[in-house]
Formats: sequence, C-alpha cells, structure tokens
Amino acid sequence: MNSKRKGSAGERELAEILRSHGYDSHRNNQRYVSGLENPDITLPGVHVEVKRSEALRLYDALTQAVHDANGKALPAVMHRKNHSPWVVIMRLDDWMLIFKEWELLRNAKIVLRG
Repeated sequence: MNSKRKGSAGERELAEILRSHGYDSHRNNQRYVSGLENPDITLPGVHVEVKRSEALRLYDALTQAVHDANGKALPAVMHRKNHSPWVVIMRLDDWMLIFKEWELLRNAKIVLRG
C-alpha cells in the first residue's frame, strides 16, 4: 500500500474510532490546503495530526502538529503502526492541562457521591 493510501486509510480508521466514542469526527476535506489550522481529523479543541507508518519521526510529527495548531488548539499526533494500537503523542504541558481537568472532574464526582 503506498504511503498516501495508507495515510488516508489511517485517517478513516481513526475517525471511525473517535465516532464510536461519541465524537462527530471526520477527515478534514481541507487537509491539502495550507496546514495551518487544518487538522487531519476534526476533534473539538484538538489539532490532530494522523500518522500511519512503521517508523515515526516523533519530534518532526509533533513539531508539525504544534505549528499547524497555530496556538488555537491542543496539538496531538495520533499514530499507529501495523499490528499495534493507536497512541497519542503530546507535549507534557498540554497533557497536564487535560489531566488536571480530568482529576478535578473525578474529585468532584467523589465528593458528590459522598
């Protein structure tokens, strides 16, 4: 499978997974127009750069996501190689923002339950 077809198949696969989790996610039709603010996959508040390859140049992919997010969304690289699960790669500071929100929500639910 050539890399462009593999990338497109990866985008479709990931969009379907995100939809199965309740997100109205789809491939971005504008993805071949200037990368700024044109994520591969739509996901609220996140600039998703999809990589479907055996060897990922991690920092190059993350740099692309950060640049293309243009400070308007959390940049994330979602990657999968053959016969492996999808992974999400983010800067630690961005991940900490998400984790702190999750922790606040979890603690609020514990307090409410008493």
